[in-house]
Amino acid sequence: MGIDHLLIVVGGDLRFLAHLEHERAPTTCAAFLARLPFRKQLLQARWSGEAAWVPLGDYTFGIGAESQTGRPAPGDLLLYPGGASETEILFPYGDTVFASKFGPLEGNHFLTLVGGREQLAELGRRVLREGAQEIVFSIPDTADGATTDVPGRPTSA
Repeated sequence: MGIDHLLIVVGGDLRFLAHLEHERAPTTCAAFLARLPFRKQLLQARWSGEAAWVPLGDYTFGIGAESQTGRPAPGDLLLYPGGASETEILFPYGDTVFASKFGPLEGNHFLTLVGGREQLAELGRRVLREGAQEIVFSIPDTADGATTDVPGRPTSA
C-alpha cells in the first residue's frame, strides 16, 4: 500500500495532514518521501506574500519541473527544485504569488492540506511575529493513536 498522506508539525503543536499529489507530481513526491522524516526551519517568505518557506540552499532532490504553479492556494505546498533561486519548500497560508528577488517563480505542487487548514492563520502569525518555527514532515502512524488528533482526520474508536 502506498503512502498517500504526510503529517506536518509546525512549532511543536500545529498539526496538519497533507495529501501527496502523486498523480500531479510523481517524481517530486517520490523524491520527498525518500527523505522522510524531514526536519527544517520554516520562515516568513520574503517575496511571496502570505507564505512561509523552508530555505534549502543548494540541497538537491534530483527532480525537474512538474505540476508547476506560481499562484498556489493556501495549503498547497510547492517544492522549488532550484534554478533561478535556491531550492525551497513554499507553504502558503494566505494570498501568495511565488517569487524571489530575481522575479516570479513556479514550484512543483506536491502536497495539499486536507486537515488543519483552520490553523493556517496561526501559522502565518507565528512565522511573521515570532520568527523561525521548526517544521517536521513525517509519515502518519495511527497504529499507536499518535496522530489521530490531526485536525480534519477521523479519529479511531
